[in-house]
Amino acid sequence: MCQIFAGQDPARYQLETRSMRLNGQSTSIRLENSFWAILDELAENEGVTTPAFVSKLHDEVLELHGESKNFTALLRCTCLLYRELPAPADSGQIAAE
Repeated sequence: MCQIFAGQDPARYQLETRSMRLNGQSTSIRLENSFWAILDELAENEGVTTPAFVSKLHDEVLELHGESKNFTALLRCTCLLYRELPAPADSGQIAAE
C-alpha cells in the first residue's frame, strides 16, 4: 500500500505560493499543488477565480468564528471536506449552507 502513496509524482506535493488579497490586505498562501488544484476546481464550480473563492471563504470564516489561527490548515481541510461531499446533482455548484 505504501508504494501507492510513496510512489506518487512529487509535483503533487510540491509547494506553491500564491499572492492574493484577503480583507483588502495583500498576503501569500503556500499550499501543496494538489490542494491548489482542488481549490481551483472549487472556484471554477462556483464561477469565480481562486483568489475570489479564497477571499469569500476567509470572509465567511471571520463572520462565523473570528480570525482563523491557521487559515492554510482550514484551506486543506476545506479541500478534504469537498472531496468527501457527494457531488451536487443540479447545477454543479456547492450547496449553500
